[in-house]
Amino acid sequence: MKKRDTILVVDDENGVRQSFNMVLKDDYHVLLAGTGQEAMDIFRENSVDLILLDILLPDISGLELLGKLVETDPNTEIIMVTAVNEIQTAVQAIKLGAYEYIIKPFVVDEVLTVIQRALEKRSLVKEVTYLRNELERYHPFEKMVGNNHKMRKIFDLISTIAETDGTVLIQGESGTGKELVARAIHNRSLRSNHPFVVINCAAIPATLMESKIFGHNRGAFTGAIHTSIGKLGLADTGTVFFDDIDSLDVNMQAKLLRIIQEKEFERLGSTKVIKIDARFVAASNKDLGQWIKNGKFREDLYYRLNVFPIWLPPLRERRDDIPLLLDHYLALNSDKAGKPPKRFSKETVKLLMRYHWPGNVRELKNLVERLVTITKGPVIHLVDNATYYIDKKKVKGMPLKTAVSIFEKKYISDILESVDGNRTKASKILGIHRNTLLSKTNNFEL
Repeated sequence: MKKRDTILVVDDENGVRQSFNMVLKDDYHVLLAGTGQEAMDIFRENSVDLILLDILLPDISGLELLGKLVETDPNTEIIMVTAVNEIQTAVQAIKLGAYEYIIKPFVVDEVLTVIQRALEKRSLVKEVTYLRNELERYHPFEKMVGNNHKMRKIFDLISTIAETDGTVLIQGESGTGKELVARAIHNRSLRSNHPFVVINCAAIPATLMESKIFGHNRGAFTGAIHTSIGKLGLADTGTVFFDDIDSLDVNMQAKLLRIIQEKEFERLGSTKVIKIDARFVAASNKDLGQWIKNGKFREDLYYRLNVFPIWLPPLRERRDDIPLLLDHYLALNSDKAGKPPKRFSKETVKLLMRYHWPGNVRELKNLVERLVTITKGPVIHLVDNATYYIDKKKVKGMPLKTAVSIFEKKYISDILESVDGNRTKASKILGIHRNTLLSKTNNFEL
């Protein structure tokens, strides 16, 4: 049986309270209050879905009580009850958070319609909240996947610092997902509906760095035939992410420090000071402490960025997440390719969990994409990894038969590639019959 919604009627006139009670009691659970204090006491002790609130009360104004009710629970719908000469006040109440107002003496059908609409709105808001929470459960942090205790701490940290506007410095090896962390912080912040602008410092030539970041006026330099607002201009009201910030030279680091501190800059070819309202997030895969000692990175910029530090662990330090990541990227690539889902054999998963992963999650992602493409069957076996180079020093032990199969497949693949796929030439180089080579290429799906 569906739970009945609870409605609190707040009115100093007993006749009005009883009239509402008679109209509503068959369909709703009704609570009655004659004063503002009584209403607050009932509201704090009960789960209330909707409030019918009189504007004139003996101990407090309806608008003041409205503010307290909204502050206590903003999800409760409130309908103001007013006389004709109080409509202007009722409109003000709507601006403060009330859903609607009804006029005394009220028409029963109109009251029931307004109440039904308000409760439907509340129900929809609750449903949207639920769906968002479910989405958060299954897609917790963008495309970040992990259940390792180190990653759970990072997820908690992201949620915490997203609510602030402080600068963030994300550090970790290449391929650990630093940009994903930056996007997660932005998407959970109050700036989420505004731009997220990436500045890949390593990919921008030093001669173009200032123009790309600050923008330029037409004619500022040879070839500047149009005015450009620059990356910082695009990031206004949003988040700007400096990836590989260690690639900036010391002079640019000084200019960036000033921008972060003063929240203003000038375009090339202009003396106009442009104000910027943006959050700054930076990332590096270098040991910035050592770079400071070597004079390659400004210490003051480091401390200005490092208000909220995040260190991403390499994949080898969270090996228990490898099966989750394999399944995640396997599903993504299967969907992308429009092919039936595949799975990894147990032996393959065991091998990949022993691997050192110098390229971290990015390397794993690329490997899965490759294997989904080249594997014809529904199961990706250990031997399928032979076409993907795995450093023997970075794998701890495997059965001899497995190692031989991996080497054999890679060696045959390399020979075939060297002769442009000519099996006759390849069989001569390998010293085996052509039919034997054909059998092996079929078995290895080469």
